[in-house]
Amino acid sequence: MSTQTTTGDDPAEAILARIHARGGAPTIYDIAELAGVNPSTVSRALGKPGRISAATAAKVRAAAERLDFRVNPMARALQTGKTKMIGLVLADITNPVVFGIVRGAEHAAAEAGYTLVIAESQESGENEAEAIERLLPSVDALVLATTRLAAGRITELADRKPVILINRAVDGVDSVLPDIDAGVVELIDHLASLGHRSVAFLAGPDTSWISARRWSSILAAAEARDMAIVEIGPNAPTITGGREALRRVSASRVTAVIAYNDLMALGLMQEAAAAGIPVPDRLSVVGFDDIFGSELISPTLTTVGTDLMAAGRQAVERLLAEDDADCDLEPLPTRLIVRGSTGSAAV
Repeated sequence: MSTQTTTGDDPAEAILARIHARGGAPTIYDIAELAGVNPSTVSRALGKPGRISAATAAKVRAAAERLDFRVNPMARALQTGKTKMIGLVLADITNPVVFGIVRGAEHAAAEAGYTLVIAESQESGENEAEAIERLLPSVDALVLATTRLAAGRITELADRKPVILINRAVDGVDSVLPDIDAGVVELIDHLASLGHRSVAFLAGPDTSWISARRWSSILAAAEARDMAIVEIGPNAPTITGGREALRRVSASRVTAVIAYNDLMALGLMQEAAAAGIPVPDRLSVVGFDDIFGSELISPTLTTVGTDLMAAGRQAVERLLAEDDADCDLEPLPTRLIVRGSTGSAAV
C-alpha cells in the first residue's frame, strides 16, 4: 500500500518517514521524488553538475540536503573515478611524532573536501606493503610518512597512484623533507661550545632513510670541528630502544649522545637515571623531532625540532595541487631547542 500525503503535508517529512520505516539511507530515487525530477537527473546533478541547468542542480542539492543524503564514495568513484579519499600510511601510530603530521594532513584534506584514511605499518616494510594494497582501490592518492619500503617499490606505487613522501627521498617522487643540515650544524656547534669532544649517534632502524641522512650530516659536522664521533645502532626507534642502548653508550666513553628521535633520547635518559648516571652532569642527551612530552621529563630534553603539522599539510596540498608539473618543495626549517638535558662536558 503506497503512502499518501494530504494537501499541506511536508513531502520531505513523508519521504523521511518512509526511509526510516524501511531502514537504511536515502537514495537518488528519494531525492528525485522530492525534487520532482528523474533519478538520472539527480545522478548528473550530484556527479557532473555542469551537464544540467543551475536551477535544476540547485533544486536537487536542496532536496539532497533536506533528506540528509551523503554520497557513497565508492558509488561516486564509479562515476568520476575519484573517491575523494587520501591514504596516510604511518610507520608507528603510537609515536608522538606522527600527531602533528596527522593533524596537518587532516586539516588540508578537509579544506579540500577530502577524507583522510590512516593505516599503520608497525615499522615493518611487509606490513606497509600489505596495508597499501588494501588502501589503493579506495583512495585517490597516498602520503607515505617515514616509509620503510624500498625505493623501487615506492616508484612502482607512484606509477599507479599519486604518491608523496615525508622524511624520505626517492628519485622521481615528490617528498616533504626537513632541512637536516641546518639543525645539525646548530646542534654540533652547541655541543662543541659546551666542551664536548666525543659524541655518539644512536641510529634508528636500518631501513630508515632519515636516520641515515641524519648520521651523514652529524658525521660531516663533527669531522669539520675535529670532534670524535661514533655511530651506535641500529636501534628500535622507541623508548625501549633508547633504554637498551645505555650499556653501549657507556662503553663508548662519550660525553654526549644524539639520539635518532626523542623517544630514544627519553628512554636513554630513563635508563641513565636508573643506573645513577646524571644527565647532563655526566652525559648530555639530544633528540630529534620535539615531540609532545620532551618538556615533561626531568631534565627537559634538548632537541632539533621541525614543524610536523606543516609537513602533513604540505604533503596533502602538493598531492591536490592542480599544477601537476614536477617541482622541488622547499625543505622545512629545523631549529635547535636547547633545554636541560645538555650541559658542559664532564671532565
